[in-house]
Amino acid sequence: QVQLVESGGGLVQAGGSLRLSCAASGRTFNGYRMAWFRQAPGKERVFVASITWNGGSTNYADSVKGRFTISRDNAKNTVYLQMNSLKPEDTAVYYCAARPVTTTTYESWGQGTQVTVSS
Repeated sequence: QVQLVESGGGLVQAGGSLRLSCAASGRTFNGYRMAWFRQAPGKERVFVASITWNGGSTNYADSVKGRFTISRDNAKNTVYLQMNSLKPEDTAVYYCAARPVTTTTYESWGQGTQVTVSS
């Protein structure tokens, strides 16, 4: 498995922006599809965005389309989530996840980073 460490969370006002980072170590980074999930208080963890091993294709939850952008830098073993036009309902713990390109299950997870959007 690959080890993942998120950073970049914090408190921001509605309409503001944040960029989350997820640094990976332990395995060949470009062998993994990467994703971001989030979990709001009292709710289940849900998918936010994903990106293929080479960055050639991305996928987003409807709730964040047009506002969030996922990207990766394989030379730095890092995946990013640029979050713009943030809303209070984006408040959650954001998790980075990795899935080998040969499987359908996200097997590695970070510890999470808190994002709080005030109204």
